[in-house]
Amino acid sequence: MKFLALVATIILAWYAYARLNSPVTYPSGILIRDDPVQTEITPNDEPFTVGKFHLTPLAHFALDARVLHRKTYHFDRQAALAPVDLAVGWGEMSDQTILDQLHISQSRRFFWYEWAHQPPLDPDKIVSHATNLHLIPATGGIEAACKLLRTGELIHLQGLLVEATGPEIGTWRSSLTRKDSGNGACELVWVEELHRIR
Repeated sequence: MKFLALVATIILAWYAYARLNSPVTYPSGILIRDDPVQTEITPNDEPFTVGKFHLTPLAHFALDARVLHRKTYHFDRQAALAPVDLAVGWGEMSDQTILDQLHISQSRRFFWYEWAHQPPLDPDKIVSHATNLHLIPATGGIEAACKLLRTGELIHLQGLLVEATGPEIGTWRSSLTRKDSGNGACELVWVEELHRIR
């Protein structure tokens, strides 16, 4: 009897987890029309320290985007600074019709996408309308919110693009353009605000 109760508990827990973490889908159509906004820093944006890491602001950054995938890191060298990566998209890369034709994943601090036959969108547009964000949460509450985001959710995020230095990571610098790809193309973001768009 205890065994059956344990099995039932495991099944219910798995079902609840799957329901709470299942991707959010929408009807076809572009959901986020605006590109991310990046503006220059000011003299007040001085370098600051987060634990054992030194952060230098490079630009102010804000975006509305659709979450394409989320990955939490625990054990790599950067996890103490940036525990969560978000792959996000806007414009055509927020359209369910396009995303249904792409397989999106994250690993080794990269964002990956592939398609079965023909690309559903010009590959240059995929590059310029999606990116991988390395998130440095400004507070514990923001960190918790980052870790609860589901694929498909719409978010507003703002903060600073930064360069980080510290033990084990050396120098880790944010990209400052949305048109690059490959190594060094991700944004390293000090996240001061994060909320879901309803």
